[in-house]
Amino acid sequence: MSEIADLTFNVVAFTEVMGMIWKRLNDSGKNWRHVYKALTLLDYLIKTGSERVAQQCRENVYTIQTLRDFQFTDRDGRDQGVNVREKAKQLVALMRDEERLKQERTLALKTKERMAGAAAGSGMGSGSLPPPYPGRHTSQPSMTALYGDDFSRSRESHSSFNSTSSSPRRAASDMEQARPQTSGEEELQLQLALAMSREESEKPAPPMDIDEQTQLQIALSLSKEEAQKPASPPPVALDMDEERQLQIALSLSKEEHQQEQRSRQGDESLLQKALEESKREAASGGIGVRTVKTPYHSI
Repeated sequence: MSEIADLTFNVVAFTEVMGMIWKRLNDSGKNWRHVYKALTLLDYLIKTGSERVAQQCRENVYTIQTLRDFQFTDRDGRDQGVNVREKAKQLVALMRDEERLKQERTLALKTKERMAGAAAGSGMGSGSLPPPYPGRHTSQPSMTALYGDDFSRSRESHSSFNSTSSSPRRAASDMEQARPQTSGEEELQLQLALAMSREESEKPAPPMDIDEQTQLQIALSLSKEEAQKPASPPPVALDMDEERQLQIALSLSKEEHQQEQRSRQGDESLLQKALEESKREAASGGIGVRTVKTPYHSI
């Protein structure tokens, strides 16, 4: 954990470390161990790492506050979320007390230097260096135990931080080298950090839990069924009874019109016959007046 604290002074490494921590803090209840370990590491980094760790925690304090209601009960009925809740409460209280935070950082940094000096005096290598944190020689997990393969890439890309010198002075020198010396170098590190952040955001999302995935599939199926339903027909302008009555009225009107036409044709035929008969009589020399009755007038 001391190595991780040193990494937070490097812009690129700081982005990677904090990104992994926030990712772990958002794990589901069944991964309560990941959440608790991430809170433990975050507590250590706030006290011994870069001041940017505390600043980012203040900006994202809501994420930590939500963990005060963390719930998970295992199969044996044990409340495994109690450790997460208590740790989250401690961190939130520490973030809100500036004076206490300064005191905690001062004490933790002194303890870290003292532990580094003791390790150098006893000839312990970097691999066996215990975490320089008061009273936590055996209880604090290593970064590999916390994040496994996730942190291996970070260790390989920043190998200058992975070996602790046999002298505290050499360790301080390594930390100074990790910090950007010029504004151009700092800008370059910021650009690298942004590029790595974009690459991380473009990675595919991790697979969802079975329950969430099933719920999403059901929602998609319902949405497709709703979209495939035929549209309701437009409302009919007339009711069936009114339309039927209109058709009957049109039929009757057509029949009356046809009857009237037939009647006119019959009257015209009778008139034509009467005229022809009158012409024949006139041609035969008979001058007589004969009355021909027609439906319209008399001749």
